[in-house]
Amino acid sequence: MECRNRKLLIVIVGIPKTIDNDILLIDKTFGFDTAIEEAQRAINAAYVEASSAYNGVGIVKLMGRQSGFIAMYATLASGQVDAVLIPEVPFEMDGKNGVLQFMKRRLQKNGNCVVVVAEGAGQSLLEGTGGFDASGNPILGDFGKWFYTQVKSHFKEIDLQADVKYIDPTYMIRARPCNSSDHIYCSVLGQNAVHGAFAGYTNFTVGLVNNHYCLLPIPEAIKQTQSVDPNSNMWHRCVMSTGQPDFVSSPPETIRSYPLSQRRASSLLQMQYQLPSSPTPTKPATTKAPSTERSSF
Repeated sequence: MECRNRKLLIVIVGIPKTIDNDILLIDKTFGFDTAIEEAQRAINAAYVEASSAYNGVGIVKLMGRQSGFIAMYATLASGQVDAVLIPEVPFEMDGKNGVLQFMKRRLQKNGNCVVVVAEGAGQSLLEGTGGFDASGNPILGDFGKWFYTQVKSHFKEIDLQADVKYIDPTYMIRARPCNSSDHIYCSVLGQNAVHGAFAGYTNFTVGLVNNHYCLLPIPEAIKQTQSVDPNSNMWHRCVMSTGQPDFVSSPPETIRSYPLSQRRASSLLQMQYQLPSSPTPTKPATTKAPSTERSSF
């Protein structure tokens, strides 16, 4: 805006650099692959701690204030996670379909349990949250520590011995040199940014869209943040790898309102009711055979 007011001939180009991968329209942002690689190390450490103790529980809090891409992709990359909680998918802590009951079953079955949580998950369960900081970002409660406290208290109440460990890598997943994939990606983004600038474009960003490098208007790319779609194939792949159900007590009416193709097998297994039997097929209406009489012209 200042350049426009001064009538300066300056080109404005943005490079989509954020580890959260939450920029609209763009397939992948620079830094995301490196963050996943480092986050996976934290998950592996939690698994080693959990599997080395009697009824060991490893809890890992990863970055992701409004989107759970890091938690989702790091869970897929590790293959050692029992449950993942992200801001886009609601969940309940207590009850037969709650997270705590699921963790108890995993401990009884496997002897250990690893849970990954995004920092923006479960904010509705915390007290004293709300408002925005000076940068316009929502003020979040520390869900990771709250979740850790709830898990320890629950297992103590039900008299189940559990060794709970909490890992919060914070800025370690982004304060490191980029890997080779991000290095190449950023180089290509920079080259396309220069090409766009020399072509006379301004106020744009560069990014992958359907595996094609495109120039995108910055106002369109920042209209809102990109988030994980709970009905997407990638989220379904993630929860199928963990084996977790939907941590909500949905009434039958709500579940039936979705087509079968949008439900996971784990969700169907937790239903506590019988699906209605198939209706008796009705006899199709008979149609009158077309007349064989020829029309006279």
